[in-house]
Amino acid sequence: MRSRLAALTMAACAASALIAVAVMPISGQAPAYKAPRTKDGKPNLNGIWQALNEANWNIAPHAASQGPVLALGAAYSVPPGLGVVDGELPYNPQSAAKQKQNFANRMKEDPEIKCYMGGVPRSTYMPYPFQIIQGNKDIMIVYEYAGAVRTINMGKAVPAPADFWMGWSNGRWEGETLVVDVTGLNDLTWFDRAGNFHSDAMHVVERYTATSPDALMYEATIEDPKVFTRPFKMSMPIYRRLEKNAQIIEYKCVEFAEEVLYGHLRKQPIQGKGDSK
Repeated sequence: MRSRLAALTMAACAASALIAVAVMPISGQAPAYKAPRTKDGKPNLNGIWQALNEANWNIAPHAASQGPVLALGAAYSVPPGLGVVDGELPYNPQSAAKQKQNFANRMKEDPEIKCYMGGVPRSTYMPYPFQIIQGNKDIMIVYEYAGAVRTINMGKAVPAPADFWMGWSNGRWEGETLVVDVTGLNDLTWFDRAGNFHSDAMHVVERYTATSPDALMYEATIEDPKVFTRPFKMSMPIYRRLEKNAQIIEYKCVEFAEEVLYGHLRKQPIQGKGDSK
């Protein structure tokens, strides 16, 4: 009798253990986070966000290196980065040569130096915050750098009527993820300070997914048959700015770029503060 009870007890324990294992999440897979909802029942992504990585220096994996302005020493050196893309960018041979040329001339050619709007996806991971504002119908994203703004059409998708610095955005919800289809991008923006570039044929599909109350996972799939041999993806976490007074502050950088763009037209160059008179 005791043997039978012991056997039954062992069997019950084994069954309980199997049930426990069955309901436990797989190692490394936390239960999916579900964001708070807006009044219309959509995931609430409202807030001020900012990327925390080295992608604006170079979206590809890279080592630390001397910056382009030697006189600044370490103040403008390039920090190392793991990259936000998987391996090397799939340039075609002609475009790979163009990227190297861009890098060599980056102090004159990088659109960021000229205060041009960052475009998509670069504006997301430039070292400045941006704000997502969900309206009753559409969604607006306001970027601090260069005062860039774009509206995401959440209604019926509409073709881009022309090319724009920030492209033309049509959005939709896929469960917890905001998916934004971006077309109509011009070819005047770069991906980073390393000269990685694209053409006006680029098509970007962005995905914004809340992974916690204060973090989003951002993914962008890039397709550009003029420049790359295949589509590729970049991904990164983006974090909420938690300061009580967090806000997008006016940063109109045009005045800082005027001398770079038009200084050569002066009859006499302006002397810097450190120049002798």
